[in-house]
Amino acid sequence: MYGVGVIGCGGMGRSHAGHFASLPDVEVVACADSNPDAAQRLAAQHHARSYTDVQQFLDDPRVNIVAICTPTPVHAGLIESAARRGKHVFCEKPIARTLADARRAIDAAKASGVKLMIGHVLRFFPEYAATKKLLDDGAVGRPAVVRTTRNSGHPRTAGDWFGDPDQSGGVMVDMIIHDLDFLLWCFGPAERVYCRALTYRGPELTDYGLATVRFKNRVIAHVEGSWAHPPGTFFTKLEIAGDAGLIDYDSQASSPLQVWKKAVGDEKAPGVVVPESPLAESPYQIEVCEFMDAVRTGREPCVTPEDAYNALELALAALESSRRGEPVNLPLG
Repeated sequence: MYGVGVIGCGGMGRSHAGHFASLPDVEVVACADSNPDAAQRLAAQHHARSYTDVQQFLDDPRVNIVAICTPTPVHAGLIESAARRGKHVFCEKPIARTLADARRAIDAAKASGVKLMIGHVLRFFPEYAATKKLLDDGAVGRPAVVRTTRNSGHPRTAGDWFGDPDQSGGVMVDMIIHDLDFLLWCFGPAERVYCRALTYRGPELTDYGLATVRFKNRVIAHVEGSWAHPPGTFFTKLEIAGDAGLIDYDSQASSPLQVWKKAVGDEKAPGVVVPESPLAESPYQIEVCEFMDAVRTGREPCVTPEDAYNALELALAALESSRRGEPVNLPLG
């Protein structure tokens, strides 16, 4: 039986605790949060022990897996501390706020021989997993131009740390990083990015970013994200144009994922709809199952620590481009 300790008992902590607890060989044994009420509420749901002291939580001998669902600035330090105690780590994205912190966290996990997986959950959403397979199968030929959109209201938490870009990295590092990881998964390394954003310029608790990313395989992606919509709003779009067709996804459409094939010769090819239900199985459940399988078997999870590092690097390069007002080349020096 694997004992999971959840640190950070807000919305994501509650979600991940439930998914871990649903597995037959996993038990949530400890919950930690700086807010004692939050820790106690989640612990009570799982008959677990509650903590407000991080060191006591990490020293709990029943905890052999740590699920980190805290604000971004403390991710890396918690990964290091858990890894040094020989505990496997699942951590919400991003892996860290800086590349130096990310590298230290990765090195600590490697040195201790524990598994580390970062929650880049977009890969597990059925529409995006289907899109990756379509690309791998050559459904639209050679991809050339991509557009992604991810929009929501500004996240609000105690202390509003999301509104401080030095802590959260703004919409680019906290939210658009989902799309950046997906694009790196699909198209490989990026070599250049140009971004305009409100992160350091806009009104309080409002953010917007638009990045143009050039990949080494010559694909160009226009990646947009916004924290300027009304509270409760959330929608995404994805469009990938290749020399043989178009993949089009809109989360607000009733048939959200479609593939439009170009006619070959005299053929008149209609659009082919590929239905994918986001309700078939929770992407967060699939994500947790992937991590636990890596722990059980000793293999690397499909989202590797280096993948998480690369997504953070591209997000930070975009943020730096928006600050400078000029393109930034990758890798960052």
